[in-house]
Amino acid sequence: MDLPAALRERGLRVTEPRLAVFDVVGAHPHADADTVLTEVRRTLPTVSVQAVYDVLRALTDAGLLRRIEPAGHPARYERRVGDNHHHVACRGCGALDDVDCAVGHAPCLVPSSTSGFTIESAEVTYWGLCPDCRSAGTS
Repeated sequence: MDLPAALRERGLRVTEPRLAVFDVVGAHPHADADTVLTEVRRTLPTVSVQAVYDVLRALTDAGLLRRIEPAGHPARYERRVGDNHHHVACRGCGALDDVDCAVGHAPCLVPSSTSGFTIESAEVTYWGLCPDCRSAGTS
């Protein structure tokens, strides 16, 4: 992806923090904001906490990042946008991974009633234990 062009197409300026945050989220899918901040500071040591949060919000609002909010965990960010994939989350360590959508019609994603809402997306999170937590006997 030509990120500078994508930013400009969405009316956003091309800045070092935006480029750095986008790169970090690509290298660390499902990273939380604190992880993004730590990694961005490796190349931009003076970037502020607020700047990283602002960039995450701007890139998410622009459709360049996706914000995932697993229950009981901080929000996470990923660059995989524009498809209908889901996530599997570990109850032990909080690890998160992508799960492709089931092939064919997925009735759980089509509500029986919208109650007047315009539906924009549906999220499915599968919860369990990752292999490491299962091996360690985490429950």
